[in-house]
Amino acid sequence: MPRLIVLPHADLCPDGAVIDNAETGKNICEVLLEHDIEIEHACELSCACTTCHCIVREGFDSLNDADELEEDMLDKAWGLEAQSRLSCQAVIGEEDLVVEIPRYTINHAREHH
Repeated sequence: MPRLIVLPHADLCPDGAVIDNAETGKNICEVLLEHDIEIEHACELSCACTTCHCIVREGFDSLNDADELEEDMLDKAWGLEAQSRLSCQAVIGEEDLVVEIPRYTINHAREHH
């Protein structure tokens, strides 16, 4: 199984994380949640928001292609980059991944607690 490396995030994963058993065929969001990294997912993994936005620093080309709906949603994400994906739609392939969770999301309810 591929390795999923999560870069440090001040709130969700201060020391970063290495997930050695990221299951091929699952999406990044599912794997993060299964390993107690509480990434935002306000729409419950239905590709209806951008709160699970992540940046795939390594292994981007091993993921499934983004469909038109995901591309449209990504246009609304804070801090969009060329290697941005919605983690609920990014299906893990055979290669190791390095993922960065952006500091901010558009989920104002959580950010203003």
